[in-house]
Amino acid sequence: MSNQNWMKETKLIHTGYQHSEHKDALTVPLYQTSTFAFPSAEAGEKRFSGEEDGMIYSRLGNPTVRVLEEKMAELENGAACLAFGSGMAAVSTVLLHTTKANDHVLCSRGIYGCTFGLLELLEEKYSITHTFHPLDTADSIEAAIQPNTTVIYVETPINPTMELVDLELVATVAKKHGIRLIVDNTFSSPLGQSPLQIGADFVLHSATKYINGHGDVIAGLLIGTDEEEMLKIRMTVQKDVGGIISPFDAWLILRGLKTLSVRMERHVKNAEKIAAFLENESFVEHVFYPYSDKHPQVELAKKQMAFGSGLVSFTIKGGKEAAQYLMNQLELVQIAVSLGDAETLIQHPATMTHSVIPENQREEMGITHSLLRLSAGLEIAEDIVEDLRNALQATEKKFTFHS
Repeated sequence: MSNQNWMKETKLIHTGYQHSEHKDALTVPLYQTSTFAFPSAEAGEKRFSGEEDGMIYSRLGNPTVRVLEEKMAELENGAACLAFGSGMAAVSTVLLHTTKANDHVLCSRGIYGCTFGLLELLEEKYSITHTFHPLDTADSIEAAIQPNTTVIYVETPINPTMELVDLELVATVAKKHGIRLIVDNTFSSPLGQSPLQIGADFVLHSATKYINGHGDVIAGLLIGTDEEEMLKIRMTVQKDVGGIISPFDAWLILRGLKTLSVRMERHVKNAEKIAAFLENESFVEHVFYPYSDKHPQVELAKKQMAFGSGLVSFTIKGGKEAAQYLMNQLELVQIAVSLGDAETLIQHPATMTHSVIPENQREEMGITHSLLRLSAGLEIAEDIVEDLRNALQATEKKFTFHS
């Protein structure tokens, strides 16, 4: 079922699924099977050769997974989508597809710690080098492009500093030089940002986060603009490396997707209130939230993002010891990595999600020991703020600073 005139909020519920193709089941059935029977040996041969459409084996395709892929392709305005067993499976697949030995990857100034680890692995084993860059002007981007650069890999907002990258600018330079542009859109969701419309070749998500939204699935999604290329990725890297999603996890994500728009409304509303509260706290040094008037890139945020997301990062006085003490004073807010869950979560990137990055490089990315990342949950904002207020007051009392 699809209607190009529907808003994305409606497509979340209806697009990508035809009741009549699944015995008129209102919701997507769970096809919990590893393999599929062929009506004849000849049909099996034709399916394997690509002459006949049909399911073969769930590593190559599954009806439940296929509904998720079709829905996400339309939500991201792409030609096709591939679903994976984790966000990192999506990242590794697209980087393996777009690079070969001795190539170069140009990255935004900050990236997720495990993406950093993967790039280090690719450099060590296959001499695929990478460099980090602010990607702030056309001239500086062009100066950073090397003869062997095949990919520009971007997070925006960047995890966890909430720094932004101008996607239109980067896409223009990338197209000029025939370089592929990959955008990690996890922090915004398809409702908050549309990188493919702006000019990216691929967009990916850790579907573990906002897409699923319930903290009970690990999954990844990759959406591309070229249907034939996405089929090639399915039948090569995804098939042979094997980072596929289970039908049950795809089914859970499809259930979670139906409420993405209403969940994002609450996540964003809560994040805005949390950011406003933190900006007026004396023990807080800096607050990083894209839609805040105090964010240095707020105009860019409003240009390419529909909202500021549900993530707020902030620094406090006192460094690592104070940051960990503050976390330990919280009662409602849970100490946990990930984001996009119903629960409000807080973590310390320098010792958790980004600990694999050497300290000097973390510092260059703006990931200091004073930095905390908070994922606003679905609780009442006033309860979250009160918990933060109590923790901040206790921390400030313990770590009193005198000028």
